[in-house]
Amino acid sequence: MSTKEVGLISEEVRPIDMQPGTLSLQGKLLFNRELSWIEFNRRVLEEALDPRRPLLERVKFLSIFSTNLDEFFMIRVSALKEQAESENHIVSPDGMTPAEQLQAIARNLKPLIDKQMSCLREKILPELERVGIKVVPYMQLSKDSKHEVDEYFQHNIFPVLTPLAVDPSHPFPYISNLSLNLAVFVVAPDDDDSPPRFARIKVPPVVPRLLPVKDYPNHFVLLEQVIAANLHALFPEMNVIACHPFRMTRDAEIEIEEDEAGDLLKTVEQQLRQRRFGSCVRLEVDTTMPQTMVNYLRQALDLEETDVFTIDGPLSVSDLMALYKLDFPMLKDRSFTPSIPTLLTTEESIFDVLKRQDIMLHHPYDSFAPVVDFIRTAANDPKVLAIKQTLYRTSGDSPIVSALIEASERGKQVAAIVELKARFDEENNIVWAKKMERSGVHVVYGLLGVKTHSKVALVVRQEEGVIRRYVHLGTGNYNPTTAKIYTDIGL
Repeated sequence: MSTKEVGLISEEVRPIDMQPGTLSLQGKLLFNRELSWIEFNRRVLEEALDPRRPLLERVKFLSIFSTNLDEFFMIRVSALKEQAESENHIVSPDGMTPAEQLQAIARNLKPLIDKQMSCLREKILPELERVGIKVVPYMQLSKDSKHEVDEYFQHNIFPVLTPLAVDPSHPFPYISNLSLNLAVFVVAPDDDDSPPRFARIKVPPVVPRLLPVKDYPNHFVLLEQVIAANLHALFPEMNVIACHPFRMTRDAEIEIEEDEAGDLLKTVEQQLRQRRFGSCVRLEVDTTMPQTMVNYLRQALDLEETDVFTIDGPLSVSDLMALYKLDFPMLKDRSFTPSIPTLLTTEESIFDVLKRQDIMLHHPYDSFAPVVDFIRTAANDPKVLAIKQTLYRTSGDSPIVSALIEASERGKQVAAIVELKARFDEENNIVWAKKMERSGVHVVYGLLGVKTHSKVALVVRQEEGVIRRYVHLGTGNYNPTTAKIYTDIGL
């Protein structure tokens, strides 16, 4: 390469004083972080679009696609909206302003969501119906089935519903994050000339979204449709002129000024309480909702037009994951049984095995059971003096945490670093941490300024007058459930 060519390249990549939205050559060489994430989720959607996959596996990936989007809006999009509203002109490494990124996100996401719903409507649901699994629109139910469903509504749904109307003395109600709701316009029968009143009904999360249709195995009706069909019971002596589902997403990021937090545990607990009141970042509505209702909701929630996503199909597709639990093994991937290294299938103690050699596990192909057994054995072994472990995420009924508690109750020294800032697991970790503390485990709530994301367990054992230490290092969480599907290495 000539000196002239080197000089030209050097000049092109020299840092410049970029205006917001301006792209340098350096910016063109970088992927935008948020748009790159959308491409990742596109790959998830492609798994659902693949006709070679078993049918219920495709339902699962449609669900995962939606759940991923929820977290994306709660964390990534909410952060961009905060930056866009601030006076600081922040530019991403690829040269985009927050406003430009938000516009690009909406532009890239809406075609993907359309593709997701088209797949659900035109492929998945018809194919499910052919094998005997059907989500039946309420209006297509037989007369007897409607009667059964309406009876269920009266006894099990109606008592937990609370319609909230808006008028001069009742402001627009609080809408909880990711909740499914019905937006209703009502008028008095003798006052058709007055503008309609808005009312909101929260679809109760304590009732299954998919209600079984009696006498029709594996047939279901959507809960919101049952509620909409029985609005006369909620608004007696009123005319319902419109009823449509909507769903809202809030900012769920926890912001902690750790250098100002005197008690990290109390600070995280307080932030968790505040999370439910985060600002609105996305509104999902169905395609049949009239524009007047969409505009009313958007203005009441203080959202831009680009924050509204019109969905041609059921909202909250992740709820359809309930179908995956049906007993149709032929519609799922063939079950896989992970292996256990031969060295660990004998009566020999795991500590005796590890004295001779290390063992590497490749999950989920190798079972996570040896890791659980390692901690359980240590908890019950009279020669073990101490167990020290980091915990970032774990399962709801964690055998690891139970083993640490048992070890402490047996008089061993047990210490655990519990990361309170594990996103969306903060509440679970607080519950487990307090339970361990009550049993005598020494709990450390993370480290100032960082997330403790390492996965390490140390067992200290006294053997024939010497202290020997045994260690587990892993790339995955101490979670036996996710270890069955996530790819990780453990040593």
